[in-house]
Amino acid sequence: MRTKLLIAAAAAVISTALGSAVAYAHHAFAAEFDANRPVNLRGPVTRIEWINPHAWIHIENKKPDGTVEAWMVEGGTPNTLLRRGITKDSLKIGTEIVVRGYQSKDALCKPKCRANGRDVTFPDGRKLFMGSSGTGAPKDGSDDSEK
Repeated sequence: MRTKLLIAAAAAVISTALGSAVAYAHHAFAAEFDANRPVNLRGPVTRIEWINPHAWIHIENKKPDGTVEAWMVEGGTPNTLLRRGITKDSLKIGTEIVVRGYQSKDALCKPKCRANGRDVTFPDGRKLFMGSSGTGAPKDGSDDSEK
């Protein structure tokens, strides 16, 4: 009985350690996004993907020259966004939002530009953190857990 308990405990510790390493590696900001390429995007929501491990908000960003660029903005998990007050009802298609974040390293914008979203500002002025904590993203004051 004692041996079985020790084996079960060892398996749990190893599983937890490996699971954390995999989760950390998957969520590493620097693997996909560039901290030296901040973006401020403004436009209507065109699509929302409430999927794990990250929600994606699609917007049409109107550039200063008047042209429109399609962007995919990565947020935290759907559950994380819900806890922060970002819901399907607050991000309806057509809602004009402002997203502050960081562009992807590839910067190709094909088929769409991609960014990691830090915060989103709604038409009523509410600003909510939409990123994932502890990912290695720049500490820019938008994540309350990093203060």
